[in-house]
Amino acid sequence: MLKTAAKTPQRMLNRIGRLSYFHDDRHADRRNEIRWLVEEFVEIPVKNLPPALEGFTIVQLTDTHLRPYTQVEHIQRAVDKTNALKPDLVVLTGDYVWHDEQDILDLVPVLAGLNARHGIFAVLGNHDIKTDAVLIEETFASYGIPVLRNDGLDIQYGNGVFHLAGIDDGWLGKPDIKATLDKLRGDKPVVLLAHEPDMIDWYASDSRISLQLSGHTHGGQVQVSPGKPFIRPYLGRKYVQGLYRVNESWVYTSRGIGTTGVPLRRNCAPEITHITLVAGDGYSIAA
Repeated sequence: MLKTAAKTPQRMLNRIGRLSYFHDDRHADRRNEIRWLVEEFVEIPVKNLPPALEGFTIVQLTDTHLRPYTQVEHIQRAVDKTNALKPDLVVLTGDYVWHDEQDILDLVPVLAGLNARHGIFAVLGNHDIKTDAVLIEETFASYGIPVLRNDGLDIQYGNGVFHLAGIDDGWLGKPDIKATLDKLRGDKPVVLLAHEPDMIDWYASDSRISLQLSGHTHGGQVQVSPGKPFIRPYLGRKYVQGLYRVNESWVYTSRGIGTTGVPLRRNCAPEITHITLVAGDGYSIAA
């Protein structure tokens, strides 16, 4: 938990965040993309995907960073857009707050409005652990949203099954890939939730991992020109945004919903990620 003295700058930022600029209805016309919401659609081929899972959809939301620059209204719009996509599964990949752990008490009731046929699952990010991981985990649990910390479970859809796993934060947590996959049996495809994308390099030799979903980078948040991020954070320097192939695994890094640091996004709009699993050799994306 952050000490009171450390929260003094946060109080100043909160005053800025109360400006109408951060919660009015004119965001679509701004060059500053801080309140845009872009839906990204991607099909990912998965080796040994059971036929019943062909077309299974996952929506990923990440890095909400509630307050001061990201307001509840912005996240509610993301929830509404997600529900309109009618996903089979929703995953939340960390960094729910920025500086104030109490913001989780306003955030989780909004996220609990997400609808998915096979549930909502979360992992923690570095900001969650830096503030108050216990409060954040308990608040999610009180709304029936499991937080996976070095844990996993099977997701069954008809006659098809894949394994959903969540590893602890790579920066401030205690990630343990062996414990994370301990419940995996057989050759089921594995979808791994990991806040920081570059963590894949630690266990990329594990061919059981079909897909890792990550956030953390904000896509750089500000790109000097498209595809050229201004900042690459620790454990987010290699796989900054979009889809990558790492050995036998795919890694998708979302730009996230929220904004931190400076109240600016440029060439890097907030993102709702819609993923469709399709059968394939796992090495190429169909044109």
